[in-house]
Amino acid sequence: MSNAPLMPMATAVWLVENTTLTFKQIANFCKMHEVEIQGIADGEVAKGIKPYNPIISGQLSREEIELSSNDESRPLQINSSDIQISNEEKKIKKYIPLSKRQDKPDSALWLLKQHNILKDSQIAKLVGITKNSVTSIRNKSYWNYNNLNPKDPVALNLFTQKDLVAAIEKAERRIKREKKEREKAKQTA
Repeated sequence: MSNAPLMPMATAVWLVENTTLTFKQIANFCKMHEVEIQGIADGEVAKGIKPYNPIISGQLSREEIELSSNDESRPLQINSSDIQISNEEKKIKKYIPLSKRQDKPDSALWLLKQHNILKDSQIAKLVGITKNSVTSIRNKSYWNYNNLNPKDPVALNLFTQKDLVAAIEKAERRIKREKKEREKAKQTA
């Protein structure tokens, strides 16, 4: 079904109700059997399925439907280039319950002790607190510093191990780059 439209049954319902295409043309386009299209037209198949307009979704154009309506032997051609389905995971900010919010400064302290190459801004982004809070924890001037206990943020499920590894690799690349720049500056001086 590589070239089938999205939601073929709903698309077939819309085409039956809104076009003069033959059952065979609709069946071929929707990758369904002609008898199923006949059943949709008779009201026996697809009861309760909301019609899906393939023109709005960019799968068909009005011109394409017109051309096929005027020539019964012409199959409908799907506009596959216009359809883009994103497979990327969107990062959604996760709600942190009140009881776990104290874990954020604890996690920042853990990251400062375990991975001191990370910048304050990286730690703030990972843990989900402000950069000023991370800086004050680093300087031991955080308002509640004496009560902080270092806790592993991955174990607390504040972010994934993958996120931590990516941040560490980025910090290592930054340190190498800064080292090269210092060496270059020494050579030119």
